[in-house]
Amino acid sequence: MKKSLGQNFLIDRNITKKICNLINFKNKNVLEIGPGNGALTEEILKKKPKSLTLIEKDDQLISFLKKKYSSDRSIKIICSDILKFDLTKIKKDKLIILGNLPYNISSQILVKILKNLSSKFIIDDLVLMFQKELGEKIIGQFKSKSYGRLSIITNLKLYVLKKFLVSSNCFFPKPKVTSMVIHFKIKKTNKFNIKQIDNLEKVTNILFSNKRKMINKNIKKILNKEKLTQIPKLKLNLRPEEIHPEIYYKITELFEEK
Repeated sequence: MKKSLGQNFLIDRNITKKICNLINFKNKNVLEIGPGNGALTEEILKKKPKSLTLIEKDDQLISFLKKKYSSDRSIKIICSDILKFDLTKIKKDKLIILGNLPYNISSQILVKILKNLSSKFIIDDLVLMFQKELGEKIIGQFKSKSYGRLSIITNLKLYVLKKFLVSSNCFFPKPKVTSMVIHFKIKKTNKFNIKQIDNLEKVTNILFSNKRKMINKNIKKILNKEKLTQIPKLKLNLRPEEIHPEIYYKITELFEEK
């Protein structure tokens, strides 16, 4: 194992079972991100999915996985950095994505998946493990302490079906933090037509750059006075965390009209 990859292997079978019991795998195609030594992979295979694709960056683990599953033709093993991999190459219907993600890049992986969701990349279920603190930021509800940029971006396309905590004792090496498994479902309909999540990232980045200050100055970097009149619910004396996600989506739509 390479420490630089930030890997903590899941070793508790009760947790791998609990993760896999969240989903119906029948006739589904599965993508597992960062399978490591295959603990979660073993449990996925027991559920008999239609196919299983593993993406792993560590070449030593790739060798291990290829030997372990050499006789199973339903498994495709790809050696790649998930952040550089073209997800649209996985042209599978009824796709499920699972992953015990490296803590240091987990938010980047989530945002990458969000950016790729399209008619070319459709997923049914998304089950990912994060550091608890980050997980709380991802699912943070409006007006809660954990509400912020990440929850606004995630909420555009996903909703949380279920979540549970995982003790550090369930991993090797043992991390210093608790983890959180989140089961997301994709929103089938969306009343906001945001063309690129990159633009929502820009908007939230600008407005949250001075989190404790009112947005009246920073909003001018995004929209002119004429466009601001199109959002009557937006009050310029509010702080970023006091603004509802739907207002951020409307701001981004108008920003994209430039």
